[in-house]
Order: sequence, then C-alpha cells, then structure tokens
Amino acid sequence: MADGDRASLPVAPSLGPALAGLRLPRRRRLVGRRVPLIAAVAIVVGAAGAGAAQVLMWLIGLITNLAFYGRWASDFASPAGNGLGALVIAVPAAGGVIVGLMARYGAEAIRGHGIPEAMEQVLFNESRIPPRITFLKPLSAAIAIGTGGPFGAEGPIIATGGALGSLVGQLLTVTAEERKTLLAAGAAAGMAATFGSPVSAVLLAVELLLFELRPRSVIPVALASATATAVRAAVAGSGAIFAVPPLAFPGGAAVAVYALVGLVTGLLAVGVTRAVYAVEDAFAALPLHWMWWPALGGIVVGLVGLVAPHTLGVGYDNIERIVGGEIVGVGLATLCGLKLVSWAIALGSGTSGGTLAPLFTIGAGAGALLGAAATHLVPAAGVDPRMAAVVGMAALFTGASRAFLASVVFAFETTRAGSALLPLLAGCAPALLVSCMLMRDSIMTEKIARRGARVPAEYVADYLDQVLVRDAASRPVVTLAAEDTLAAVRRWMAADGPEAGHQGFPVVDGEGRLLGVLTRRDLLDRATPETRTLAELIRRPPAVVFPDNTLREAADLMALEGIGRLPVVEREAPGRVVGMLTRSDILAAYRRRLDGARRATRSLGAA
Repeated sequence: MADGDRASLPVAPSLGPALAGLRLPRRRRLVGRRVPLIAAVAIVVGAAGAGAAQVLMWLIGLITNLAFYGRWASDFASPAGNGLGALVIAVPAAGGVIVGLMARYGAEAIRGHGIPEAMEQVLFNESRIPPRITFLKPLSAAIAIGTGGPFGAEGPIIATGGALGSLVGQLLTVTAEERKTLLAAGAAAGMAATFGSPVSAVLLAVELLLFELRPRSVIPVALASATATAVRAAVAGSGAIFAVPPLAFPGGAAVAVYALVGLVTGLLAVGVTRAVYAVEDAFAALPLHWMWWPALGGIVVGLVGLVAPHTLGVGYDNIERIVGGEIVGVGLATLCGLKLVSWAIALGSGTSGGTLAPLFTIGAGAGALLGAAATHLVPAAGVDPRMAAVVGMAALFTGASRAFLASVVFAFETTRAGSALLPLLAGCAPALLVSCMLMRDSIMTEKIARRGARVPAEYVADYLDQVLVRDAASRPVVTLAAEDTLAAVRRWMAADGPEAGHQGFPVVDGEGRLLGVLTRRDLLDRATPETRTLAELIRRPPAVVFPDNTLREAADLMALEGIGRLPVVEREAPGRVVGMLTRSDILAAYRRRLDGARRATRSLGAA
C-alpha cells in the first residue's frame, strides 16, 4: 500500500516513544463530518429533481397535445379522447422511430425504464451516469409517452433525478459512496415530485439503489425527498394523487381475503415479469437492428390503442378510477388485459418508459376484480373491492420489484387511506413470498443478472460489526525478544515446537512492550544476516487493535495495511500484548455464525 494511504490511518503519537506512530483501527461512526455537506448538496439536488419532474410532465403534456390533438398546449391530457381513428396507429410508431434514433446515435442507455440502468451504475460504475443521459433520458421518455406509449412518467423521472445527482457528484470532489447517495437522492426526489410520496421515495431508494440503511445515506436522501415534495406541493398542490372515498377498517375475515388477493397478485407479478423478458427475447431474435424495435412496438401500442384508447399514455386517471370503484367488470378486465399486452410489448421493444404506473394499473385492476369476486363468494367477509384494488396495486409492484416497504407505504401515501395499512401489509407479504420463491431475480434486476452480475437482495447487519476482538483473538501469545539474534530464533523454529508454527510474531523489548511484528517470511529470509537482532528487522510501527474493537474494524485495518495479523493490546497499557488476531480467527468467528444457522435449519426439519 502506498505511504499516502497509510498516512490516512489513525496514529497514536501519545502512547509513548516506543509506540509512536502506532497504527490503530478506524472507529466506525454513524455520521461523518462530511454528511452535513452532502445533505446540503442533496437538498439542492432534490429541488433540481423536482424541477426536472415538472419539466418532463410539461414536455409529455405538450407532445401529447401536439401528437393527438394538433394543439399547442402543455396541460396533461389523456390520448384517449383523440379523433384520429386508424391514424392513431402511426403516432406511437413515429415516437418509436424517434426514440430508436436517439438511442442509436445519442446514448443506448436511454432504452428501458431507467431504474435497472441506474442500479447498474451504482453497482459497477461508482454511480457515474454519463451527463448526456440527464438530458436524453427525459426527452426520449417524453416523446415515447407523449406519442401514446403505455408508460408512467415516474420511471424516467427517477432515472433523470438519479442522473442529476450523479452529475453533481461528478462535478464535486466526493467519494463513490457519497456520489451514490447523491444519485439516490435525485432518484427519490424524482419519485416524490411525481407522486407526492416522500417516505416511499426514500424506501424505494434504499431498497433499489442504496443497498444499505445507514444514517450517512438516508439523511441526505430524506432531505432531498422532502424538498422535492415541498416543491411539488407549491406547484401542483398536496392532495392525494389517487384519491379514494373513505374506506372502512376491515375485519379479520376481510384481512384474510386481502392476504389471498396479495398472494394471487404475487403470482401474477411472476407471470408479468416473465412475459416482459420473453417479449424482450423475442425482439432480440428478430433479424433487425434494435434501433427499429421501438417502432414495431409502437405499431402494437397503436393497434391496442385503437381498440382500447385508455391504454394509451400514462394512465394515472385509470388508476384513480379503478381504486375509486368507477371501472368494474368486463370493462376493467379488458382495460387491464390490453394494458398489459401493450406495455409488455412496448417495454420489451426497448423504448424509453416507466414500469410503475402500468404495474399499478394492472395490479389495481386485478385486485378490484378479485375483490368483486370475493364479495359474491364470501359476502359475510365484508370485502371492499376498492380496498382490494389498493392492495392489488401495491402487491403487484411488490412481487415484480421486491420493494416491499416502498410498495406498502406508496399505496398509503398516494391514496391517503389510513385504513388500508393493515390490508396492505397482509397482501404485500404473500406477494413478496411467492416472488422470492418462484423467481431468482425481479423485474428490476433480471436485465443486470443476464449480463452476469449479481445484485444485493438482502440488507442485514454486518455480523463482523457485532463481534468484539476479545471474543475471537488467539491466546496465549507467542512473543519474541527484540534483543535475540536471527540465528537464535531460527534454531528455535527449527526445533519445530508447536509455538514456532505461527505465521507472525510480536516482538517485545526487555520490559515486555511491543515494538513491531515479524512474519515467518521475515525470519526465514536467507538474504538477511543471522547476526542481526530482531529489533533491527522491524521496518515500521505495528498495526494493532484493542480488545473492544469490532472484527469489522480489525478487518478494515488488515485490508488497509495489507497484513494478515494484528496484535491485540490493552487500551490502558498499549504496549502490552494480550492476544493475536489473524485472518483465520475472523473466518472462524464467521464460521460459527454459519454453523449456528445450519443447526437452526436442521432443528426445523429442513433439508
């Protein structure tokens, strides 16, 4: 390791002249001194993300009005009321041609719904999103959605907000972890500015982008999300985006039915995810450059839109009407079935658009239909189809994305239905269960997994951060005297006693104070004269740990110093060695955790 890297480690100049420069482990802190600075930057990113969301919504409205109504207006309009007749087929196809050209000659990364691409940059590119994506992604999405693409605006807005955060992180001098936080802050701001859902936006960032739940990252993301929500409230008001009539608190039987609704919707989520990637594989098999795939997908979108105009465009009004109980029966089944066909083919074609709104539409429709069936089959349960729609909306997104907490809170925030919290928990948990059991990857991670990469799926407390050095270190310690010659030590080692088999030895002076550590390789190096004393062979002050340090702190110090063993010294008397911690000791501690989990599994009768 370079000297500059070592200089960044804590030292202990006050521990006495013999131990000046002692290398100590870093104390792990929940919040570092730079977190307030990153939080301040995140607030700016949040405001910028909210502004970008408003611009994108304005662009979508403008293009929708131009493409379907031939008027210059930016009001958010549904394409469903167009009078184009069969000409409506050409509008999404034309949008697909433009998006394909932008992807080929601008940036291929604009294809898709944006969240997997942002995840990939976080995991494998130090959260560096190319600056041009900041402009090309929202523009391509506005064109795709404005020309009738059956997508939500939230996916591109989340991707654009993330790109803004990444761009700011690239312009400033920040670490890769801080840049990731700014990217997640921008993404959360985009979602919060779209739906007015600040808490679920933070949870979505945690579950799909941060891959951690730490104060250092959650604080900036939360502030960015809150800022974006405040900007949205000032511009568009603070009402629920999917307002529902008051819903009664359900009884036990109704909650059981809602859990069953979630289970069935979770199975639907598995089918939807597989359908999307089956369509993508089908497009990949075509003897045609991928640039033209969005145009082919656009033709299908137009054909479906000719039969069912409400499948065109964002469709937030559809979601509100479904959860409000305004669309029912055959009309609801037709809308949701055709929306699924249109969206799966359009997304599989590689155009630019989001997944959240289509999933919410399909899930709400499935939940409402299941709820309506339950009212006839078990009328005594007191099931409300509108409540079932809210549950289905969240459960489908849970099963497809595995963003469990974000889904539950999102449905609550966007409907403001407090009585739905219990049904949401009861419905989303089974959806997550069947998704995890039947699919290795989610709709967000399948694309990344197909490229041979793995995405974290579980966020657990670091086991090594829970075990102290004193509980894992080896004792007793075999030390060597500083005044001994190399010849004497080699004779001792040649005797092949059990104490001579270690790979490293602390060297102490006449008073038993630690001077340094010599490895077996140092002691057996034939290029070193045997007349030299061990004190003369010590090249640098030792790296040490205290008994109350954690194994994570010790492992970090080993990695930074490039060593495999650390003397354990007392805090009150830092020169006194009381143990030795090696890489094998750390692995043995971790193995104990695995053995405990294995025994628990056997006790439950699992294979």
